[in-house]
Amino acid sequence: MISRYTYRGLAGAGRPVCCLSPHLVLRGRRTVTTTGVPATFDEETDVLVIGSGAGGLTAALRAQSHGLRALVVEKDEAIGGSSAYSGGAMWIPNTHLSQAAGVKDSKEDALKYLEATIGDVGPVSSRERKVAFLENGPRLVEFLEKAGFQWRLGKGGCPDYFPEVSGGSTFGRTLEPKIFDMKKLGSWRSLVRKRPGLPIAAYVTESNSALRSGASWSDFNALLKILLRQALLTLLGQAPSAMGQALVSQLLYLHKQAGTQIQRKTALVDLIMDGSTVVGATVKQEGAQKTIRASRGVLLAAGGFAHNKKLREKWGPSPASVEWTSAPPGDTGDAITAAMKVGAGTALLDDAWWGPTVICPLNGQNVFALTERARPFSIIVDSSGSRFMNEAEPYTDAGHHQYERHQSVKAIPAWLIVDHSFRKRYSIGGLLPLQPDPKNGLASGHLFKADTIQDLARQIDVDPAGLEKTLSRFNKMARAGVDEDFHRGVSAFDKYFGDPNIGPNPSLGPIEKPPFYAARIYPGDLGTKGGLLTDEFARVLRDSDGKPIERLYAAGNTSASVMGRTYSGAGATIAPAMTFSFIAVDHMASRA
Repeated sequence: MISRYTYRGLAGAGRPVCCLSPHLVLRGRRTVTTTGVPATFDEETDVLVIGSGAGGLTAALRAQSHGLRALVVEKDEAIGGSSAYSGGAMWIPNTHLSQAAGVKDSKEDALKYLEATIGDVGPVSSRERKVAFLENGPRLVEFLEKAGFQWRLGKGGCPDYFPEVSGGSTFGRTLEPKIFDMKKLGSWRSLVRKRPGLPIAAYVTESNSALRSGASWSDFNALLKILLRQALLTLLGQAPSAMGQALVSQLLYLHKQAGTQIQRKTALVDLIMDGSTVVGATVKQEGAQKTIRASRGVLLAAGGFAHNKKLREKWGPSPASVEWTSAPPGDTGDAITAAMKVGAGTALLDDAWWGPTVICPLNGQNVFALTERARPFSIIVDSSGSRFMNEAEPYTDAGHHQYERHQSVKAIPAWLIVDHSFRKRYSIGGLLPLQPDPKNGLASGHLFKADTIQDLARQIDVDPAGLEKTLSRFNKMARAGVDEDFHRGVSAFDKYFGDPNIGPNPSLGPIEKPPFYAARIYPGDLGTKGGLLTDEFARVLRDSDGKPIERLYAAGNTSASVMGRTYSGAGATIAPAMTFSFIAVDHMASRA
């Protein structure tokens, strides 16, 4: 019989925050709590994994490949964490899949790229950590493929986010999971965290075209292909999933076959120390605490603190909000604070995987504004009506620039301004170009509409004269195809999310055809980026001296990112999470 708390598989028995130093490590005096070792433990395992996102699930699979017992504990009822909400992409250069596709890449080129884009951010992104990621990422991809995971290197994939930089690439470094039939999970299907607003299975690489379905017959056909595939697979009796849903579902399917023990509704309370070594953890399940001994180590892979308002206000930029994040509600920083109690060092606590957020005009949900910012016939302005960034730039940079601008001019929220040419071609949030203007969205203020720019500006409390002046200059530049102010549309990344049917610059188009529309843009995020300071083996380092805390490891958003304050490419959150989880278990296995 399967416990409501424990699931086993069939084989089982049961830059913008300017006040900070560029070196990022936030140190200070902390009270270190040393918990006494209990005479007996309630449970024992070799590898204890806190968190059931892609990183945690990868770690448990790797542990079992080494012949080690693994136990995954998850505080929520659903499995998958932020990974299930994600696009499911993985930024891993120089894999056997890219080599088979004829992509010319190398670890050396990828390292040049990371060194150039990340810059000097101290030990959180040391050369050793970058090399560990680049060497072990391809090993991880092969390991999972041999275990039965199905990858896809789609045609027309996203370029690196700074492809013109030394070592950058325009294709081949981003993988994604193949569409997966969730009915294969049987009763475990209900355990996977559901992604809001994603009823249709679509690949990341085809979504870009489908979301501009009003731009050309080619783009409309991309949407039609997705809809027809969904209908066909459903008629065949499948429950197709894609992106983060497919990533988590495939990993969970492997765990069901392997017999992994996964305890849900089980929250981390404290780490248990024997002197300076972590020997286990105290967890809480249905109101009762229990102790778990971990003979090889504890991996903290429980996400960040995107939904912890107090921590965001304490560590993050202002204004801080939990309303704009795309992370799941359970992302509250429990693992980070537990490790800090035993002396763990931290870094990047003020930063996040910023992703400008628009409110969906149809249902009021947060939507990651990935494509809207780069489409022609659009700009983003502050309350003075002025532009303040290259709207098409990588989303973490856009978040940095929005907070930076807000220090001098009100830019939270900022405003996405578009015209009829945009509206009939491209999506705004979940509103597709073929759908009529939503009455509820207009009435609730999630979308504004006006026949003149002056009227639109008055509705959204933006300076009308400033907005008219901005549009006059922008429209001239758009017709010429050159953004003299912010160089929008120069990078291959900008062009990727633009519209190839528009020239001379696929990311620029004059905003001049009424009616005009506006939507709020908030500095949302995909999760926080700061966390525990770790080394190239994913070992958590002490705040006091930078030495490892024995048998304590961290990965994913529980750890400070190897990517520093930047975002190197599509999948640069999940790939390090899974890779450093893989590395952590290999290190545990190498030590008795």
